[in-house]
Amino acid sequence: MDSLFEPIASATGASIDQIKLIVCLLVSYPLGSTFIRIPPSLPVLKHIFNLSVALIYFLPVLNLWSGFSQLVVTTLATYYVAKNVRTPAMPRIVFAFVLGHLMINHIIRAVVGYGYETFEITGPQMVLTMKLTTFAWNVFDGRRPREDLDKWQLEKHIPDNDFPSLLAFLGYAFYFPGVLVGPYLDYNSYKSLVDGSVFKIAESHHQPKNEHKGRRIPAGRKTMAYRKMLKGLVFLGLFTTCYGSFSYEVAMTPWFPKKNILYRIAYWQLCGFFERTKYYAIWTLTEGASILTGYGFTGFDAFGNSTWDGARNIRVRSIEFAPNFKVLLDSWNIKTAIWLRECVYKRVTPKGKKPGFRSSMITFVTSAVWHGIAPGYYLAFLLGGFIQTAGRLCRTNIRPLLLPAPLPPSQNAPVRAKEKLSLEPPKPPRPTAKFIYDILGTVSSVLLVNYTTGPFILLTADKSFYTWRLLGWYGHVMVGGTLVFFYAGGRRVLRKMQEKRVKNLGMPLQMPAVGDVRSTDGPLYMPPVEEFAQEFEHKLEEVRGPRGSG
Repeated sequence: MDSLFEPIASATGASIDQIKLIVCLLVSYPLGSTFIRIPPSLPVLKHIFNLSVALIYFLPVLNLWSGFSQLVVTTLATYYVAKNVRTPAMPRIVFAFVLGHLMINHIIRAVVGYGYETFEITGPQMVLTMKLTTFAWNVFDGRRPREDLDKWQLEKHIPDNDFPSLLAFLGYAFYFPGVLVGPYLDYNSYKSLVDGSVFKIAESHHQPKNEHKGRRIPAGRKTMAYRKMLKGLVFLGLFTTCYGSFSYEVAMTPWFPKKNILYRIAYWQLCGFFERTKYYAIWTLTEGASILTGYGFTGFDAFGNSTWDGARNIRVRSIEFAPNFKVLLDSWNIKTAIWLRECVYKRVTPKGKKPGFRSSMITFVTSAVWHGIAPGYYLAFLLGGFIQTAGRLCRTNIRPLLLPAPLPPSQNAPVRAKEKLSLEPPKPPRPTAKFIYDILGTVSSVLLVNYTTGPFILLTADKSFYTWRLLGWYGHVMVGGTLVFFYAGGRRVLRKMQEKRVKNLGMPLQMPAVGDVRSTDGPLYMPPVEEFAQEFEHKLEEVRGPRGSG
């Protein structure tokens, strides 16, 4: 079957595996439109449809016979354990088995030396790992008292009397739009997609029109889906036409080291953008195909338009123009962050206690194993952890000094805009200093993400360190210089300035607490540098407190 794709591969310069993947993603669009037309009264047909498409993708198209058989065995084993093992250890057994199997395949990939141009089984297996482990925890939550569950667990739990049939479970595991590269979804989301209950909110909402008479699918699905497809194809075009000249491998060419340092740094920023376009392309394309099946519906906006954010895995604008590194990380690989938070971070935290260093370290190790064993991954994660700490220090110590002073109570009256009454007070104008701070934050975020992700793509430690040396170690200088400034006394000086400003405004003093654990809303695939840093800050407060009071 490769002969069908060879002409396209030759014309574009892409590998045959990459062409096959893109073709599968694009074919998912008409198939998605077919899937949603299967009546909810025929769930068996929907499950069979998912399995049939997945079989075609994996076997005749991608030729992953051995890999697909491994996925089936892992799925069947998870189903058996979740159904029959009724002890609290059940989800941990599934986790150890599924993640251990993935790690073995990561090792095989590293030994064989597969590059990014080769599509092999670890990609789909990473998606399946999130699905199967999430399912195990959802089943476990279904056997717990309801009062012990948090909001997410209560919404996603699977009680024993609603345990899926084997066919339904296989349909979930091999849901075709996301089976190759995501998005990952939980079983209850899949079930609501099959039985049509995902659109129940549309029945009670004043919706001008649905797609078809007699169907409760809200209007706007096709428009959003094909808009995603167009955006994905644009990113794919950028990657195809420019990646040959702008990739991180440019650091290994003979001409790159001969350029001056400023040229190398500037050129590297372009390389970083075009490296990301391949992820933007595949994740946006698969998001659009998922929307066509009905997945991703999240309700309606203030103007009555349907919203489809549930299948999103990236926010491109928030990545490329992020005001700080935290926003950038929160906008990347969103589904994986949810999985780590709900299925690892919260699960390893003892009941009644706050998450701390232990929870963060276990989550980081899980994330690292899930990604692979290449040294470049760990170099990127480690540096990213220090970047998080540096960013948090800037936000809590510099940003408050630049925010506009709140308006007096007399000016905090509701305002009328476009004939609609807003209960929010008018926002004070943004000071010039805050505008400059925001611009610097965006520039710094772009510089740091391109510096940090180099090793993630180059994979080996030798290439990573060599590249960082060619770039003048600018990322380490930025982060290290920031940490030294704050911990050498800058943090204390800035806090005194904050206290003075608040006092002059006549407002109560509310300083950020020191030593708090990181929020579970943040990215959890970084090492727990924050916990070390905040504990260090707490010790500094203890040491300097008496000195400051004297």
